[in-house]
Amino acid sequence: MDVRPIGDTVIKNSHKRAWSIGIVGGGPGGLMTAYTLQKMVGVPFRMTLFEASERLGGKILTPQFHAAPVRYEAGAAEFYDYSLFDVDPLKELIAELGLPIAPMGGPTVIMKDHMFSNMDDLTNQLGPRAAHAVRDFDRMARDRMTPEEFFHSDDPEGLLPPAEKTFETMLSQIQDPNARQYIETMMHSDLATEPSLTSLGYGLQNYLMNDPAYMLLYGIAGGNERLPNELAQRIQADFRLDHRVANVRKSGDKLRIESIHRGEVKQDDFDFVVMALPHSHLNSVQYLGDRLSRAMQRHHDQYNYPAHYLRITLLFDRPFWRASCTDSYWMLDRFGGCCLYDESSRDPSCDVGILGWLLAGDAAQQMNACSDDELVAEALKSLPAIMAPEHSRLLEGRVHRWIGAVNAIPGGCVPTSIDRRHQPEPIEHPNLFVVGDYLFDSTLNGVLDSAQYVASWLAAELTERFLPVETMENDDSRKLAAQLSLDRPQPHTGIAQGSPD
Repeated sequence: MDVRPIGDTVIKNSHKRAWSIGIVGGGPGGLMTAYTLQKMVGVPFRMTLFEASERLGGKILTPQFHAAPVRYEAGAAEFYDYSLFDVDPLKELIAELGLPIAPMGGPTVIMKDHMFSNMDDLTNQLGPRAAHAVRDFDRMARDRMTPEEFFHSDDPEGLLPPAEKTFETMLSQIQDPNARQYIETMMHSDLATEPSLTSLGYGLQNYLMNDPAYMLLYGIAGGNERLPNELAQRIQADFRLDHRVANVRKSGDKLRIESIHRGEVKQDDFDFVVMALPHSHLNSVQYLGDRLSRAMQRHHDQYNYPAHYLRITLLFDRPFWRASCTDSYWMLDRFGGCCLYDESSRDPSCDVGILGWLLAGDAAQQMNACSDDELVAEALKSLPAIMAPEHSRLLEGRVHRWIGAVNAIPGGCVPTSIDRRHQPEPIEHPNLFVVGDYLFDSTLNGVLDSAQYVASWLAAELTERFLPVETMENDDSRKLAAQLSLDRPQPHTGIAQGSPD
């Protein structure tokens, strides 16, 4: 007889077989779900994780250049710190895994070949009228959402109304063109879309995230990809890399996953299935059966607001910009407004220079048609004169494309209940769940919220439904099952990831 603890309660389980859970997707959502399940579920179970590619980690990617043994962030560039308001599950998870963090900062906007770090710079370079317009917009944004409201802004029963207006309606109130360009440059790469294609509330959140009173930024020392790597090392599961899931369908009281590996078709039945795919990949899987197919199509359509990124990263023989620019990143008025990262600042021992351009929205989508060489050339041409790129040598350029990889209106225009977000078809397929950042806020914080919500739900289901009758007759076990159901973590983050999450 297996004996496993749940919290302070020890439950004896006399089942002869372990319950099975299939997780589709080896990115942050799948790994976080598996790790949380492993910690929370107190009955025997086994996990199988399917990943279509040959690597885990998804949009968290920290590759190395060929020309020098130095790394850079090609996917999610930073993490968001909400610990100044309340418990921050992602920051706690990173600490639990023993990963060191490094703060990131960059208040500077480079526009018209001038650097703007404060209101005095705006007044001196753009004039009092522009500075006054920026102050008015900032005051209006703060009046609409306090830091505490910002923290809870993705609660479907929270403070923001349905997305009846776009963020363009708020920006259109800025009468001074220089002030509007400054604000759009500052936030375009966080938004990952155009103001007319996202909601007023979501745009507001992405503007306010630049204020340290609302949020702080950090990265993982040694590379953000250390997070999925550490999670994978701690997860006890059957990892099936290079296994593309072709379809999911009901099979008796189970769900059947059909996957393809090197031309070979495999079928596996599971008690529960978690679809932990980016929204852009949801429809790469067929959902067989009329009811499930319709439900998953409705789920896809609810969140079908694609946003786009392109990352161009250049390796130089030295960090020539340090004489004038010393932040972790800057906002640059090129490509409709982009973020320019000093990737070499992540490693104090790095003696070469690495700059990373994060192009977003329409510019990223349109320039995706360019070749890598063309994109590298455009990035070089975009460097402002103030950064003085003379007398330096380009060693290597890399391009990573994340078209459609994030969501322009996470949660959808009309938010639904958190349960329905994660269980698209509860009648005939109550054992199929979805996990994704697009359900909350297009951030790694949001995908962890989603993963923990589903893991808590599954833990309650397994405890309540699958424990032996004699065990459930125990008052403590009944109370525990009820408590697990009540204790599903409530998500709290609501802003866009500053790079593909």
